Amino acid sequence: MRTIQGIGVSAGRVLGPSHRMPPPVPEPDAEAKPGPGSTVDGEKARLKEAAEAVRGDLLHRAETASGDAKAVLDATAMMASDPMLLKAAGKHINAGMATDRAIWEAGMEVAAMLQSLGGYMAERTQDVLDVRSRIVAELNGLPAPGIPASDVPFILTAVELAPADTATLDPAMVIGLVTSEGGPQSHTAILARSLGLPAVVGAPGADEVADGAEIYLDGTSGTVVVEPGDEERAAAQKYASRSSLPVFNGTGATSDGHQVPLLANVGSGKDARAAAEAGAEGIGLLRTEFCFLGRDTEPTIEEQVAAYGAVFEAFPGRKVVIRTLDAGADKPLPFLTDATEPNPALGVRGYRTDYVSPGVLARQLEAIAAAAGAHTADVWVMAPMISTAEEAADFAVMCAGAGLGMPGVMVEVPAAALMSEAILSRVRFASLGTNDLTQYTMASDRQLGSLASLNDPWQPAVLQLISATVAGAARATALEPAAGTRTVGVCGEAAADPALAVVLAGMGVNTLSMTPRALSGVGVVLGSVTLEEAKELAARALAAHSAAEARTIVRSRLPILEQLGL
Repeated sequence: MRTIQGIGVSAGRVLGPSHRMPPPVPEPDAEAKPGPGSTVDGEKARLKEAAEAVRGDLLHRAETASGDAKAVLDATAMMASDPMLLKAAGKHINAGMATDRAIWEAGMEVAAMLQSLGGYMAERTQDVLDVRSRIVAELNGLPAPGIPASDVPFILTAVELAPADTATLDPAMVIGLVTSEGGPQSHTAILARSLGLPAVVGAPGADEVADGAEIYLDGTSGTVVVEPGDEERAAAQKYASRSSLPVFNGTGATSDGHQVPLLANVGSGKDARAAAEAGAEGIGLLRTEFCFLGRDTEPTIEEQVAAYGAVFEAFPGRKVVIRTLDAGADKPLPFLTDATEPNPALGVRGYRTDYVSPGVLARQLEAIAAAAGAHTADVWVMAPMISTAEEAADFAVMCAGAGLGMPGVMVEVPAAALMSEAILSRVRFASLGTNDLTQYTMASDRQLGSLASLNDPWQPAVLQLISATVAGAARATALEPAAGTRTVGVCGEAAADPALAVVLAGMGVNTLSMTPRALSGVGVVLGSVTLEEAKELAARALAAHSAAEARTIVRSRLPILEQLGL
């Protein structure tokens, strides 16, 4: 029996055989030359065809995916036809290098360049290497990299999962995920939560576990046990026979009736319909990037109206919070963002793109207004990456000009949390994006397993900033009551953690938005406490000196979590 400790990112205790990701596509021979009769132009054309085939395959899979999976596949597909990658490979072909080796070398060069930039651009490294392998496989008639086949359900182990693979795994066969690298907000972690799969990341040596070895995985504690004993078997059996979660009844509230609407994070009309079926009380985050990713040109206003309208249609008469385009950093767009920025995570992204490319945001607001006018949804609009009261005021003016009456902001930058009173005197609401807020507060790349303990929304500094935002909203309301109550929601991954959701409600957060799969768990745990009990737990979490202490204190006072395997 051997224990590996990692970071638990998706709750659940499961037992099963391990299967490692298959060997990567073999590296092409560095000495190989183009075949007899080949030409430079012909080989470049062959490379372009292979890249387009890979792009088409990824886009095809994106059509049947939704939410985070669709966003990941769209972004990876765009990388397959990235001009920088193909241009670099073309130079090697010009020099007489074999085509498969040329794209291999180009992939290494582009990945190294992105890695050197750090931050969000470094996160794209895995995408580049994944796409490189797929193109090499296409050129040589080899199977594309993918999840291993199995006749029985298994626990998948890997160094880190490529976004395209993670997005398309079959949760009926893959019952858990373990990676030796990655952090709480890595692609693997986010998609594991959206699929409801127990998962542990940042577990050193997990990728070396032998195929077929029996593994016990605890996605809450982050523990992985190879060849487990009776204690672990009993824990897995207890989890399997746990009380089943009741279907969410469509009303988020504490046991004494204090309402905290539970909303859904979505990225398309398909997602919105699924969220409505799951009982979501509205949409707390509509990611509009789904209209823009995988394109070389800006979508037309008509295309945007149709896309947004499909979401509004799923929630007639109910609240839908739509985030304007969050381009830049890990979501570069060829017609809008600058890929040569030295530090894109701190660069021109989100609302800031309007500084350098005015017009895109105005046209998006025009499309949102047109779609809202054709439906009965209660449409609220927020801008990402707002840092100052001046930016908030400018965005409110733009919304008013488009005929949109509920302007708001994302609080992802610590400055926005600290200046929330001034900012919320200019707009009507704020929504906390805890993924980025945590990353920026702790100065820790959310993809790095080595920094996973820092990149945790339970960090006291992050909780203090959330509390400061709520307090700022209250002060802004008191100063100008005639303008209406300024509300604060949370739409980051923190809202999907049932224990943390109780703390957020106790802090005074008005709404919680999450992946639809999390609605039941959050709803039943929130409903197990009174508002005063939630406030007490919030006070204890805010007084903690570490993330681990805050989490342990709160979870120890919520026995329902153990009963439900959460």
